[in-house]
Amino acid sequence: MTTTALVKRAATGSLLGLALGDALGFPTEFNDVPSILATFGPWREMKLPRPAIVSDDTQMTLALGRGLRTAMDRGVLAPKRMERPVRDEFVDWYHSPQNNRAPGRTCMVACNLLNDEGRPWQEASQIGSKGCGANMRVAPIGLAPGLSEGQRAGAAQMQAALTHGHPTALAASDLTAHAIRLLVQGAEPAGLVGLLRSYAYENRSRYHELWLGDLWARGQDPTPEHFIARGWDECLAILERLQTAVRTVSPETDPCLATGEGWIAEEALATGLLCFLLFPDEPLTALRRAACTVGDSDSIACLTGAFAGAHLGAEAWPREWADRIEYAGELQTLGALWDM
Repeated sequence: MTTTALVKRAATGSLLGLALGDALGFPTEFNDVPSILATFGPWREMKLPRPAIVSDDTQMTLALGRGLRTAMDRGVLAPKRMERPVRDEFVDWYHSPQNNRAPGRTCMVACNLLNDEGRPWQEASQIGSKGCGANMRVAPIGLAPGLSEGQRAGAAQMQAALTHGHPTALAASDLTAHAIRLLVQGAEPAGLVGLLRSYAYENRSRYHELWLGDLWARGQDPTPEHFIARGWDECLAILERLQTAVRTVSPETDPCLATGEGWIAEEALATGLLCFLLFPDEPLTALRRAACTVGDSDSIACLTGAFAGAHLGAEAWPREWADRIEYAGELQTLGALWDM
């Protein structure tokens, strides 16, 4: 962990921001912008709900965070060491009475299959799904210290593939974790899209067989390289749209009109990033913009908060908001562990 990250408590900031965005966007999901404005008033003045309840986005982020922490406590992060605790946490979430926050169908179907301990995880993976459930939860992979670039990429793709097996879900999750890591390390927001595009080009034909096994063979692709390149190509296309949008979009316009509604992984990444990049030094404004969107508002705002918190740290968020967000204690404990 860099000195910059230690000073700003980037992990704590990112996890809190993710949950705060989730709580702001949860009540507005499935509504169009005029309806949101009619219910909540001007978007720049949106208040954190009382109580500040989160969706499955934060719940699954914490499940991944707990599983990752267990795996890293046992030694060097590796596929088999990570699979079991993360798989167990996902299954525990599936059975939890708190899993009543409109979870995504793909996560529910895959976690039900993961419940069979004798089933290889690749058989549970929903190979045709690239829903945003793959990457709305990936922040812990970007925040955990001490991982090599290969470990971080492999782990980000594997956690996505436990439920969402489409190559674009894998690539978008890898990119999301990489973006968070870059911001933790002090990357300037203005150069972030360019760095992500370079990363995508560099990794376009790299299939992480150690982490993914034979997942690629369950699709329609002739080679593993062809399989993963499909995902990176879709991500590169959305990053190009994002680069244009950052220069041209009015903050008063629904960001979903530029980069998509966020129901799928690459659009959630791009629209979450767009909201952050429109207001890189105004984190609450970024969250409010993300929550006041026609698309998957909680997932978009959740990612926006993860980016803003990684960039600005824990002090980005008002104490009154941070202290009353649901799961505040667990979010801050996990963040403090990684900030150390």
